Amino acid sequence: MARSRTPKFDASEVITNEIIRIIERGVLPWRKPWTAGGSSRPLRVGGEPYQGVNNFLLTMRTVMAGHSSPFWMTLPQANALDAKVRKGEKSSVVVYYGQSWRDAGDEDDRSDGDDRSEEARVFRFQKSYRVFNACQIEGLPDSFYPDPEPVPEHPPSEPIPHMQAFFDAIDITTVFTGTEAYYLPPRGQGLHAVHHAVPGPAQFLRGLGP
Repeated sequence: MARSRTPKFDASEVITNEIIRIIERGVLPWRKPWTAGGSSRPLRVGGEPYQGVNNFLLTMRTVMAGHSSPFWMTLPQANALDAKVRKGEKSSVVVYYGQSWRDAGDEDDRSDGDDRSEEARVFRFQKSYRVFNACQIEGLPDSFYPDPEPVPEHPPSEPIPHMQAFFDAIDITTVFTGTEAYYLPPRGQGLHAVHHAVPGPAQFLRGLGP
């Protein structure tokens, strides 16, 4: 009787399915909230930031789980720090894409950045790892739990009286609406828009209705 083979682990498929599940739940954690602070981009155990899809995926994981630490590490890395992953915690998948070279007739793999002969063959590969957030681990040094960055305060600005009186006299309605973050152009552009709304000299010379 032939043995059934265990399906090969496909990290790309796992990541894709994870993103689809989050979208189907109606949660889009990559949207920018009104307030920022208290978090940073995901970091490796040594402090280097994750990049590409790993940055995207771990950011989603951080938001969904409410992790306050930006640090992620593998189980062996946690054990090397005499720390333990709490029982029942689920890992997250990250991927690494790389390439190596092998000269014709040579079995030695070559690392990135080395000069190769014209006969060298390039081998591209993908590796996957399972990582845990520092908030899922007990016994780590305090440095893995940095204090959240304070949310900057923006005290309301006081309008200049004579400038405010000028704009109040212009029959233009300014509407503030929406509950999402937006792009605010330089204030000068707002004044430029007012200029277009004010009648020109030719219009001033003719009667204007109420």
